[in-house]
Amino acid sequence: MPYRVLADGIAVLHLMFLLYVMFGGFIAWRWPRTIALHLVAVGWGMASVVVGLECPLTDAENWARRRAGEAGLPPTGFIDNYLTGVIYPDSALGLVRGLVAALVVVSWVGLWWRVRTGSRRRRISTSG
Repeated sequence: MPYRVLADGIAVLHLMFLLYVMFGGFIAWRWPRTIALHLVAVGWGMASVVVGLECPLTDAENWARRRAGEAGLPPTGFIDNYLTGVIYPDSALGLVRGLVAALVVVSWVGLWWRVRTGSRRRRISTSG
């Protein structure tokens, strides 16, 4: 039972990481210093998709599930097990990846714009 709870907790943590990859740039609009962490998260996410790096969260969940007497995730991993074919159809994988990439780019452009116009506003308000 404790390993099952641990495995489920790791799965929730994994989902939270994916949500952070998608929306962390928007969080940086409020807390700009968090952009460095978001850059690392997006870099890891891209590397896992493009290069095929194994995710330590997938490995940890597999370990806990096996200790609980369950089968681990399929070799295709967390996203294919919990999201692809469940949240969106298999045929939409490329579209979903593109939308996630677009969401990240929009959040970064928005952050850049907010920082740029915010510093201009501060210069104007202090000079007048």
